[in-house]
Amino acid sequence: MTIIDVAKQAGVSPMTVSRVINGDPGVRDETRELVNATIRTLNYTPNLSARSLVTSRELRIGVIYANPSAAFMSGFLAGVFEEASARAAQLILLKGKNGGVPTHAEIEQLIASGIGGVILTPPLGESVAVRNILRAAGLPMAVVAGRVSDAISVGIDDHRAAHDMTRHLIALGHHRLGFIVGNPDQSASQARLAGFIEAATAAGVETCIAQGDYSYTSGLVAGERLLDEATPPTAILASNDDMAAAVISVAHRRHLDVPGDLSVCGIDDSIAATTLWPPLTTIRQPVQELAGEALRLLIDEMRAAQGKSARRVSRVLEHTLVERESTAPPRTGA
Repeated sequence: MTIIDVAKQAGVSPMTVSRVINGDPGVRDETRELVNATIRTLNYTPNLSARSLVTSRELRIGVIYANPSAAFMSGFLAGVFEEASARAAQLILLKGKNGGVPTHAEIEQLIASGIGGVILTPPLGESVAVRNILRAAGLPMAVVAGRVSDAISVGIDDHRAAHDMTRHLIALGHHRLGFIVGNPDQSASQARLAGFIEAATAAGVETCIAQGDYSYTSGLVAGERLLDEATPPTAILASNDDMAAAVISVAHRRHLDVPGDLSVCGIDDSIAATTLWPPLTTIRQPVQELAGEALRLLIDEMRAAQGKSARRVSRVLEHTLVERESTAPPRTGA
């Protein structure tokens, strides 16, 4: 009999069972009574060594985020919460005010709460200042959708993802392609831009590029800029779905048919990709799996620090090109 069996029988998370066992005063009385009754029914006896591990500093994990993409964060939080529940890990969330980078004092306060490791979402994972604070505290880190040498890194091959989508547009017959770059502070943005340029150059097609920051608002501005070109592109690849959705909105305002007059595609395969009209052709980035994998690797490293050798790893998960109705061959003569 394990804590997970008790949690399933009681209909609560393993973390809640752990809190009841350890006398956490923050548990509601009715929940505490339900869990205790389930423990008695199942004749569950807590494993003292496991209990010590669950309640130790190492399974309190900080999650620091400041990401403008609501779609990305929705998938990320779903993945990290699910994995944390399965691992009986407690998550402490920290978000900077107004979506900005948390202050030094806020990060120090998070560290003082007794966390044993930290997960960083983009763009914070590549913030040297943030990582320096955490490194000084001796905390292991996992970076999602970023590439760094001093922490666990989990992501997709961003260069190949953009390259694959660009080749898809070229195969449809497009010869003038637009591209919207993501946040300039993220390595994924530069990798996606490089993949786009490499594929476009190899095929000898015309390109035009606009800067965004992964937010919907920046996609509106970039979309207007690309479509104001003297010879506008017949297809636009945005670095994420939020910006691609913005481009479709701009096209509709200009009375352009998507995909008849303009093909549009993105990267992420977020909820927005299937709720747009037309549904979005995109690269499926498994955000939930990335978050879960980052948490698994982080917990493994935190446990390794108690006697085993720590393992700093870089994990690349596979992406998938998902073709929907927002892309098509250009009109004859375009």
